[in-house]
Amino acid sequence: MKHEVRVSVRNLVEFILRNGDISQKMGVMQDVDAMQAGSRAHRKLQKQGGSNYRAEVSLKRKIEIDETLDIQVEGRADGIITNPADETDIMIDEIKGTFTKLEVIETADILHVAQADCYACIYANLHELEKINVRVTYIHLETEMVKTFEFLRTREELESWFQELVHQYARWAKWQIEWQKLRDETIKTLAFPYEYRLSQKRMMNGVYRSIDEGKNIFIQAPTGTGKTLGTLFPSIKAMGQENCGRIFYLTAKTITRTVAEDTGKLLQEKGLRMKFITLTAKEKICPLEECLCQPDTCERARGHFDRVNEAIFDMIHHEDQIDRACILDYAGRYQVCPFEFQLDIALWCDVIICDYNYVFDPVVYLKRFFGDAMANMVFLVDEAHNLVDRAREMYSAVLYRKSFDEVYRKLKPIRTKIARKVHKCGQYLKDYQESREEEGGSYAVVREVGSFILSLMRMVSDMEDYLQEDMAPELRETVTKLYFDARRFINTYDLLDEKYIIYTEGTDGEAMIKMFCVDPSGNLGERISMSRSCIFFSATLLPVQYYKDLLSSKPEADYEMYVDSPFRPENRLIFTAGDVSSRYTCRNPEQYERIAEYIRKIIRGKNGNYLVFCPSYAFMDNVFDAFTEKEMSKAGNGLQVFRQESGMDEDARRAFLENFKEKPHETILGFCVLGGIFSEGIDLKADRLIGAIIVGTGLPGIGSERELLKAYFDEKRGNGFDYAYLFPGMNKVLQAGGRVIRSEDDKGVIALLDERFNYSSYKRMFPREWIPFQKLDMDSVEENIEKFWTEQINNL
Repeated sequence: MKHEVRVSVRNLVEFILRNGDISQKMGVMQDVDAMQAGSRAHRKLQKQGGSNYRAEVSLKRKIEIDETLDIQVEGRADGIITNPADETDIMIDEIKGTFTKLEVIETADILHVAQADCYACIYANLHELEKINVRVTYIHLETEMVKTFEFLRTREELESWFQELVHQYARWAKWQIEWQKLRDETIKTLAFPYEYRLSQKRMMNGVYRSIDEGKNIFIQAPTGTGKTLGTLFPSIKAMGQENCGRIFYLTAKTITRTVAEDTGKLLQEKGLRMKFITLTAKEKICPLEECLCQPDTCERARGHFDRVNEAIFDMIHHEDQIDRACILDYAGRYQVCPFEFQLDIALWCDVIICDYNYVFDPVVYLKRFFGDAMANMVFLVDEAHNLVDRAREMYSAVLYRKSFDEVYRKLKPIRTKIARKVHKCGQYLKDYQESREEEGGSYAVVREVGSFILSLMRMVSDMEDYLQEDMAPELRETVTKLYFDARRFINTYDLLDEKYIIYTEGTDGEAMIKMFCVDPSGNLGERISMSRSCIFFSATLLPVQYYKDLLSSKPEADYEMYVDSPFRPENRLIFTAGDVSSRYTCRNPEQYERIAEYIRKIIRGKNGNYLVFCPSYAFMDNVFDAFTEKEMSKAGNGLQVFRQESGMDEDARRAFLENFKEKPHETILGFCVLGGIFSEGIDLKADRLIGAIIVGTGLPGIGSERELLKAYFDEKRGNGFDYAYLFPGMNKVLQAGGRVIRSEDDKGVIALLDERFNYSSYKRMFPREWIPFQKLDMDSVEENIEKFWTEQINNL
């Protein structure tokens, strides 16, 4: 049987022909290429080619390796130029954007030429041309001036070179064929590892159907319904049917990545042969104290590309579950950079578990997967409610005046010309600040930044040349940071449309200007369109239309599903208390004591583990003090009280959660911040948590961005308060409430302490499994709590 492997021109060239060192200088050049794909300058140059210039031409060529394997090389040529007077006079154009001064580019980059040569060979073979012209065009992104390097190739020399290049890839392609055969055989025989729950099976059917039809779906599924397995399993089955080429399991937090890893291990234990990799942030995997990617400071960076392919070949033959420890082990053996190594390994893996930004962020996304839209990918977006704010952050850009001031001070004595350009850019921020202060507002919308962008481009152009030179590490770090921040700002300007607002706020060094993406749906949609299917799922995807509006560019075409809770409603007591409030106008010692008294009455009902969620650290401290003032004065009261601290590291978080043990002999009470690290993503099953006391509605504090969001959605949809405050706030409440019932045997209390929970606008946000709920007050709460726990004992 003959097999076919497809590879993009870019991936083929970069994978086989790369060599030498990793360096920050290289990173600067690569970053331009990554961020400027499809830029205005790029498109403008293509349009200037006229009627004889064909842009973005798809080309492919199948090469027979032997009787068992063909390799198809495919991609899009930036341009093909024809001569009307001579149809055999053809030029292949490869366009690259740069901020480097054109006069210092003396030769075309070998990889850029190789990409153009690949397209030239494919085209010459297709049209039987004996010779063909190749051009690499560099366009300066500030001046839009161009510099070209042209080469005349014969079909014979191109064919010989191209055949050798593709045959070097053959051993990798043959491994890929054998691996996919083994993988797919085990997928077909893989059985679901547990007894199906009706709700979980319905969810899996929805996922499989969406992938099969090439649709996106939004799934609201309560905690404990097995969302990780319920989305991974049908996606893997779809892969076995060739409906999915690669799965990206996307998360916002480390804990959910761990759950995905554990699910992969479970399926592997059941006989699945599939390669899972978890990507780790550079600062968490780099073995150096500082991530200085320079061959003179890091021996792994020196000659990295000469060694890395052998390291990859070794790993893919011996490892199926690839995590941080595994990456560090192989990177140490072969003396390669673990961060870059893991990104290369990901190309050979079936499931990639990673942060959202590796797919959606316009700067750090894994461009090797998205250049040619040929990977048939499925995105599983876990805890998708987090993606709204994360996407706004990814597609926004901010610059601070203090960054310009710092670089100016350091460069003024040694690089006067660059320093002047840095100072000019900083002056714009000062002018914006002074203009806003004259108007009297804490923030102000900026209508026009075109001249500021031009100044930034001139500064960045000089910086790019400067960063090619040797300099002290501290100076390089400072200049590089401003360089990339400015570059991000420039490239975000390229995305600017009606879904952005530019504003300025702050004083002196803290003065800033921000391009704020208020509605990220369009930007997300561009990346999602490169997948076969995107599965958004969360326990708190309510209201679903809000998330469809902000996460999908075509919400009307997407499926949606509400998965019912599989757990008995009798196992939980949910109540609202309308005689307390967390409103700013009601915050006083009397109110804090009243809330503390509610807590006392709730925990008296049963010894066990409880969490109290408060709207802020200050509020939490006041309630904590009111509660402990009475309780801790009682000797031997069988109560331990803990409090979340600001800035807790991983060890401190772990220590906090370890206080909540199964079958406690006394009551453990933890005070936390609503929307913080303990209100989402923690899994305290059984009686490790029997109560969540939620104080307040979670509404974000009033600030510039929230007010800008409110004004924007008031104009667009007429419900700005909901989009800016109510929906994000209630999501925190739903997440905190979801900590209690995590399995069929869990029992517990969810207390909603705020008068607003009885308002219809808030009640309509409650998930189905919270209905019916009780309305209690200070006089009735203790009796009803005791009744609930008595019934639980009687039902054993």
